[in-house]
Amino acid sequence: MTAVDPSSSSSTTSTLPRRTTKATHPNLPPGLILDENGKVCKVCNSWQDWGKIKKKGGSVVTSGTTGVGESSGGSAKKSGATAAGGMAGFAAMMSGPSISTTSTAKPKTETTSPVSPITTDRSNCPPDTALLGRSTWTFLHTTAAYYPLQAPPQAQSNMINLLSSLSLLYPCSWCATDFQKDMRRNPPDVTGREGLMKWLCERHNEVNTKLGKDKFDCGIQNLDKRWKDGPEDGSCD
Repeated sequence: MTAVDPSSSSSTTSTLPRRTTKATHPNLPPGLILDENGKVCKVCNSWQDWGKIKKKGGSVVTSGTTGVGESSGGSAKKSGATAAGGMAGFAAMMSGPSISTTSTAKPKTETTSPVSPITTDRSNCPPDTALLGRSTWTFLHTTAAYYPLQAPPQAQSNMINLLSSLSLLYPCSWCATDFQKDMRRNPPDVTGREGLMKWLCERHNEVNTKLGKDKFDCGIQNLDKRWKDGPEDGSCD
């Protein structure tokens, strides 16, 4: 249920999400989705998007232009190590000190100390769109894996209500709207376990396609292995 950029959806919407721009939010990275109150929506953006914002020395800078430090005046120094921004920049910073050698001198280690990895414990933080999406898909796929093989009418009604409620109450409103449209185009198969598992897998694959991710094989054996039984090598037992 990861957030999908509404502007990339095949279906047009009457309104598009409000996003930060350099003009409206000069101290924030452009393109962040705003909520109905005009604040940056935590469950509509990933923490990597939020991580572009760093406050240090009274100034606000983005990871795409921040080096390994700042001057005493608080201005950002540009560095090739973080030119790529985000986790790619962190990886470059973590590469450690360089070794310099010449034909007339012994190899010498430069005095520059390796940069420590930038880590943040986010276990007590509100979920971002990626964590919320993974958790929701995990719940749905697992629920389907334990759904009756041939669902009685009451179970079918309960599942329809669950999916309908999710499409209305999901915290990321743009994700919810996208899921509503997908359900109208492809009504859920709630007649039994295998049909529901395959239907959810196909919906998940549609989201993965929009995000540029690989599709999952929706064969029932693969789905059982992933969400119910675990791999045959017993590595998850």
